[in-house]
Amino acid sequence: MPERLELLSPLLVRALRCASYWHRGQLRKGSAIPYVEHVMGVALILDRSGFGENVVIAGLLHDAVEDTEATLAEIEGLFGSEVAGIVSDCSEQKTDSLGNKRPWIDRKRDHLAVLVEAGLASRAVILADKLNNLISIEMDLRDKKPIWSQFNADREQVLWYHRTMIDQLDGDEPRLGQLASEARRVLNAIEALEGGVDPLSAENPL
Repeated sequence: MPERLELLSPLLVRALRCASYWHRGQLRKGSAIPYVEHVMGVALILDRSGFGENVVIAGLLHDAVEDTEATLAEIEGLFGSEVAGIVSDCSEQKTDSLGNKRPWIDRKRDHLAVLVEAGLASRAVILADKLNNLISIEMDLRDKKPIWSQFNADREQVLWYHRTMIDQLDGDEPRLGQLASEARRVLNAIEALEGGVDPLSAENPL
C-alpha cells in the first residue's frame, strides 16, 4: 500500500485558524473583504509554486506580527523557529521607540536594507506577498475603484517600491524567478492600464 498523503496537516489547520483569529475584524484596503483573504492568497501562491509546508505556513502568518497582537515568540512556540524567522524577515518596523508611527518611506527603505541578506524562503514569501498585492491592485483598477487613495504613499511611490522589492528578491532559483517574473508582468499591466510613468526614473524623489 502506498504511504498516505497528508493533504492538510494539523499544523497547517492551526496556522489557518491562527491567521483567521489574529486578523479578525481587519479588512483589505478600501473594501469589505476580510484581510485574511490576502494571507490565504499568499499561502496558495507559495503552495502552487512548490514550496513546503513551513513556507506555506509562514505565508499565512507573514503579516501577523506586523499587523496584529501576535508575537514572534508565540509563533515560534506554535510553529517552530523556521516559520518565526521567515515571519521576522517579512515584518516591518512600523513604530519608533516612542510608539509613534514611522513615515512610510523610512519603513520601506529599512525593510529593503534588511532583506539584502534574506534567505530563499523569506524571499519567496515576500515575493508572493507582492504578487498578491499587485493582482489586487490590478483587479481594483479594472473595477474602477480609487485604489491609490487607500495607500500611505502616492502611486509612483507604491509602484517604485514594488518594482524595487521584486528586483531585489529575484534570484537564480527557478521558483523565485517564476514569482518575480509574474509579479513584473502584473506590475507592467498596472502601469499600462493608466499609461503610467516609470517609477524607477531619475526624477523619482525616492
